[in-house]
Amino acid sequence: MALIHWLRLSLTQGIGPILTRRLIEATGSAEAACDASPQLLQKIEGIGSSKGRHISESLKRSADEAEQELAKAHATGARIICPDDDEYPLLLKSIPDPPSVLYIKGGFEPRDLNSIGIVGSRQCSMYGREQAERFGALLAGAALTVISGGARGIDSSAHRGAMQHPAGRTIAVLGCGVDVVFPPENTALFAQIAQRGAVVSEYAMGSAPIADNFPRRNRIVSGLSRAILVIEAAARSGALITARLANEDQGRTVFALPGRVDNPMSEGTHQLLRDGATIACNLDDIVNGLGPLPIEAMELVHDVAAPAGDSDEPEYELPFADSSAPSAPVEDSGFESVLTDRQKQIFDCVGRDATSVDAIIDRTELPAQIVLQELTLLSLKAIVKRLDGQQFVRSRR
Repeated sequence: MALIHWLRLSLTQGIGPILTRRLIEATGSAEAACDASPQLLQKIEGIGSSKGRHISESLKRSADEAEQELAKAHATGARIICPDDDEYPLLLKSIPDPPSVLYIKGGFEPRDLNSIGIVGSRQCSMYGREQAERFGALLAGAALTVISGGARGIDSSAHRGAMQHPAGRTIAVLGCGVDVVFPPENTALFAQIAQRGAVVSEYAMGSAPIADNFPRRNRIVSGLSRAILVIEAAARSGALITARLANEDQGRTVFALPGRVDNPMSEGTHQLLRDGATIACNLDDIVNGLGPLPIEAMELVHDVAAPAGDSDEPEYELPFADSSAPSAPVEDSGFESVLTDRQKQIFDCVGRDATSVDAIIDRTELPAQIVLQELTLLSLKAIVKRLDGQQFVRSRR
């Protein structure tokens, strides 16, 4: 069972995700890495002879520790997954240092590939709180999963906003064990998130929320996301670390919401805008500015199937299209094979000239909420294009 070996590596003192990857590359598998000799370990870049002996001793102890960890997780209703599991998120797998294991309460879905991270200050203003909740609700209404860190302030507001929508999904990434509630007032919120998405962590059961954990947690928030939206971050905010990781290390788009010019809590977001972040004032700014999936995720995504879903619920598709790449005209591209029946129905109502949302609703006789969700997905696939206001046309590619 691959999980037990990945779990052993995650519990081994002295190696993190990058050294784990190097060790597996040298040995060929997680199982073989667990049997690595001190001589082999010391040849791995970044380990050396002295550290290699300590790692070897910790690897031996990890066999019993891993079994105990599985029992602890099971007792609290949590699961553990590793990169060899189909459920392991494709976007996260594509970053330079993916976690060896993820502890989960709840679960991932294929549509989580369409996700936006929302980050910002814990000590936020009412404006920041309102905007985080607003964008959380808007993104959820457009069938995008909202990722955040479960902290006070912007994070918690974004999670709550996402759950305002009946089909909204949100994922909280913790800087402690999934059995540790931090902040403590979020007990009920985390329980709701586990029912409407997932509460996840790379840290072992019972891990305390120490300061060093949160910068590492940030790479998972951005790694799970196609883009990051920064709402109200001070000049030295941890949200700026997430933005830097997202842009420089993971190739993600960074959006920033402008705030009051005299508010110190907006200094960081304004600096991001000066440095080239994309301004985000509404949902259209994010949909129109969202880049294609990372190349690594595009290579993996073809093995993933969208859930069939209930016929009464909105159907969600994965955004396979790269809107920045030239392609054949829509009629000749064979795109129909990746559309649901509902999406085809909506597409048939969109012309080469601007077509209003109201006209599409009238022609399809579908609820406005469903039409807007599906039009957003068609926009992400570059099959239709949103114009100013609530107008759409077929893409001329």
